Amino acid sequence: MVFIVPQAIEDYAAKHTTPLPPLLEELTRDTHANMKAPQMLSGQLEGTLLQFLIRLSGAKRVLELGMFTGFSAQMMAAALPAGGVVVTCDIDPAAHAFAKRYFDRSPHGAKIQPKVGPALETMRTLTGPFDLIFIDADKTNYTNYYERALELLAPGGLIVVDNVLWSGRVLDPKDESDRAIAAFNKHVAGDPRVRQVILTVRDGVMLISRV
Repeated sequence: MVFIVPQAIEDYAAKHTTPLPPLLEELTRDTHANMKAPQMLSGQLEGTLLQFLIRLSGAKRVLELGMFTGFSAQMMAAALPAGGVVVTCDIDPAAHAFAKRYFDRSPHGAKIQPKVGPALETMRTLTGPFDLIFIDADKTNYTNYYERALELLAPGGLIVVDNVLWSGRVLDPKDESDRAIAAFNKHVAGDPRVRQVILTVRDGVMLISRV
């Protein structure tokens, strides 16, 4: 992953953003040391943005597609009120085992409900409404996730989608994932049911709400 914003600016922004709690600092180091594709971890800036969105929206039920090592699930759970819940999905059993070790140590771990299996299949078993839905799973299914997310979204709810700039490759798509994300962005931009904005945070974050 190539950051859209120059690394020096990323570092400056991180330095002036609320620091992570020690457990998530440890999780980040552990992810980079022991997991494949550690760049999939959403990180301090995006995780803190998710916390702000949850607190400002008053969200109580959150759905996450693409848990990886559980960093963003923990960030979001920490922002939820007592009784709030994050349902988080991932297809990789190894990622679930890794994340669970940290969920068990977190003061907010009881708010997190991990689901193992393909995210789209899990979504078909869920009942809404969800106040916030965070999409950060396999890119070829982004449009499918989005359509099901709209069915599960609460009135006034928010969909947050990661990697929508895809290291800039949306400008000249080459492979299947490039084309899928470019097609997803075009699909949302042409959807009269919603309004949306792309933020140049990390690898591009899209915020979507119903009109």
